[in-house]
Amino acid sequence: MSIDMDFITKDRERIKKEYLREEGTRPASTARGIHHTALLSSDVRRSIDFYQGLLEFPLTEIFENRDYAGSDHFFFDVGAGNLLAFFTLPGLDLGEYAEVLGGLHHIAISVTHEKWDYLRAKLDDAGIDYMVESKSSIYFKGPDGERLELLADPLGEMYGTKVL
Repeated sequence: MSIDMDFITKDRERIKKEYLREEGTRPASTARGIHHTALLSSDVRRSIDFYQGLLEFPLTEIFENRDYAGSDHFFFDVGAGNLLAFFTLPGLDLGEYAEVLGGLHHIAISVTHEKWDYLRAKLDDAGIDYMVESKSSIYFKGPDGERLELLADPLGEMYGTKVL
């Protein structure tokens, strides 16, 4: 499969010209923020050990999901009023993590440079494989194969570009 990079680059510029409004001319968002992002967990305790124990994202609540008897719905505080949530869905034969259109590619969580170094050392101590990109991103997998990124850029910035 070949990729027409020239077409993609030019099309991206056409999209920017057609849709992207300059800062200060954009309307306010109708949303207040992302309430939570929900992932699937195969093991509640393993997820808690990973997210609360290793990454130090406090568990904030756990209850049965309203539309699936016997399931769990649990939440971790990832800062700025944002929650990372998980469902367990007992009895369903769920497959391995897969990258699909419309699916989750990864979750990028902003941390300070100090916490980035600290958590990188914790990943090392835990023997978690990861990849560092651009000296500010650490990519690794969660307990069920979900892709995570610890990003040492402030919210609203990415690799020196203001994105909000």
